[in-house]
Amino acid sequence: MHIQTVGLKGLKTPIRVKEKGGKLQSTIATISMQARLQDGSKDNCVETFTSILNNYLGELSVTSFSTILTRLKEGLQAKSVRLEMTFPYFLDKKAPVSDTHSLMEYTCTFSGGIGTDEGFILTVGVPVTTLCPCSKEISAGGAHNQRAEVTLNVKFKNFIWVEDLIAMIERSASCELYALLKRPDEKFVTEKAFNNPMFVEDVVRKVAVSALADPNIIWFSAGVESFESIHKHSAYAYVDSDELR
Repeated sequence: MHIQTVGLKGLKTPIRVKEKGGKLQSTIATISMQARLQDGSKDNCVETFTSILNNYLGELSVTSFSTILTRLKEGLQAKSVRLEMTFPYFLDKKAPVSDTHSLMEYTCTFSGGIGTDEGFILTVGVPVTTLCPCSKEISAGGAHNQRAEVTLNVKFKNFIWVEDLIAMIERSASCELYALLKRPDEKFVTEKAFNNPMFVEDVVRKVAVSALADPNIIWFSAGVESFESIHKHSAYAYVDSDELR
């Protein structure tokens, strides 16, 4: 029996990702690959996959990702190949008042295919703060706020940086998050969120407006999950650019 589709899931390996500033950031990627083989081609793809992948782990970018897909398709003699890499990505952030430096973690995914499954998607997951407008409106003092997670998937025609997508998302929330805050910083972010209340629907709309205004982005989807501080459940909103045009 010939097995047509083979691959790997959950492979963890060190990689270095090119930053917007030109440096290389060391991180750990979780990688999955799936190949649809032609009749007569070998079913065992582990050796081919790992040997090709290892040539590019020293500097991973959108360009090298596309090259990996091309070489995998050729090396495996496959009809199509799909590859996904998810890794934590860190940015050095300064606290808004004290200028205290800390590393903020985000989640980044490169996913794409070649052959019968063409296309590349860049995904970023960004934690933010949301403050409930309804709670603020009905309360004599205070309002409930919570951490939320924004997941943005984009396809683009010209190069786009992970850092730019993160900044786009953070501008769309009640307030951005920081890994380390001193008391003056806590006062700043608390008051900023209080003066900028948003439902998850408001956040996803603002992300959508910014993405639609970017001439490089040809498609996107965005989801916002708010881990409610006074409810057992989360609040969620989602938008797909195909539904907006």
